[in-house]
Amino acid sequence: MRKQNRAFYRDKKEILVGFSAGEISSDGSVVLLDKIERDHRLIHYFSKFLPDHRDPKRIDHSIYKLLKQRVYMMMHGYEDTNDVESLKNDPLFEDILEGSLASQPTLSRLENSLTRADIFNLSNAWIDQYVRSLEGRKEIIIDVDSTDDPTHGAQQLSMFHGYHGQFMYDQLFFHDGITGQIILPVLRPGNSHSNRWFVSILKRIIQKIKAKYPNIKIYIRGDSGFNSAPFYDLANEYKLKFAIGIASNSVLKRKVERARKAVYFLYGKHGVKHQHFMSFAYQAKSWTYEQQCYAKVESTGKGMNTRFVISNMDEKTAREIYFGFYVKRGDTSENRIKEVKNMCFSDRLSCHGFWANSFRLFLSALVYEMFLLLKTRIRKTSIQEAWRWQIDKIRLSLLKVGAILRKTKRRIYYQLSSAFAHQELFMAILLS
Repeated sequence: MRKQNRAFYRDKKEILVGFSAGEISSDGSVVLLDKIERDHRLIHYFSKFLPDHRDPKRIDHSIYKLLKQRVYMMMHGYEDTNDVESLKNDPLFEDILEGSLASQPTLSRLENSLTRADIFNLSNAWIDQYVRSLEGRKEIIIDVDSTDDPTHGAQQLSMFHGYHGQFMYDQLFFHDGITGQIILPVLRPGNSHSNRWFVSILKRIIQKIKAKYPNIKIYIRGDSGFNSAPFYDLANEYKLKFAIGIASNSVLKRKVERARKAVYFLYGKHGVKHQHFMSFAYQAKSWTYEQQCYAKVESTGKGMNTRFVISNMDEKTAREIYFGFYVKRGDTSENRIKEVKNMCFSDRLSCHGFWANSFRLFLSALVYEMFLLLKTRIRKTSIQEAWRWQIDKIRLSLLKVGAILRKTKRRIYYQLSSAFAHQELFMAILLS
């Protein structure tokens, strides 16, 4: 019997702690992740676009195996490559990867092996993967948004951003506003304006979509940071529908001044909530075409709030454009970015090189996409409570489960904890 250590006494009972329970893994759901990967081959697909300049005679781990190990680790909450030290003797990971785990230096070399051309190839492959998923769809919504990623070292192209008041990277995301898929993640230098590279990348995405599905209807949503003359020219060229925020200025304020005074006199003075919508034609000096501007003049009960949106969706009312379409990006884009950033660790871009960190952003996006496949399977089960789970809840409630591995000559048996609270959900997903 192995040594037992006395922790404390509870009444007259001695509480002992030791490490004699055998090889129990806390990541029993890795078999579930491998089932999803075997069904969809998502990790395998992207592994084909990663370069491998190693000597074939000295290779123990294929690129596919390295990528799979890294993604599975991140899905279980191990965000950095040096976390492999915590898993090097894990029997479940060793079984799924069919051998020993790659070391931290090996994983780090993979991250630092990509060049600018490799990242561009991976970006094109990412868009192509999304385009293939559009089979049968008649319309899509492309949500675009960016987020700051504070840096704490000497990372390449980490720069000071005056608005955020910090050294940072800027992450740009294109999301599918219906399915939640990441159409493309883009890492930008820290001093980037929201508009930087936006139109050129969006044009590339639109071209790829239209090349395969010329009749698909495309809607674009974004905040005021993405409002620009080149975007409107692109929307006109490809007949895109859109709702884009626009920052308030003196001209727009004059347009709504009478309405603002009326709302304030009737409602704002008395602390009553009220919303008034109006629309008018507007054209900034740099714009090629006149656009329709929709304004929401609101008394919040605590003060006045005026917002402006530019849209060419003239078949809808101002209220429908604002509440039925534009503000929904808060969930379909902003909340999804929070999942990628805070739950899939895209804020852990701690390599020195910019292109290595670009690859780490892709890794986080790939982890997110794997979770999205898992979410889709969860929603096909009868466990409605789990339909609303975000990634951190899925990781905590479904992925972190104790398990023992048993092997015979003909079978490999994953024995999960009999006290696991979500057994029904786990098996429904595994066998779907």
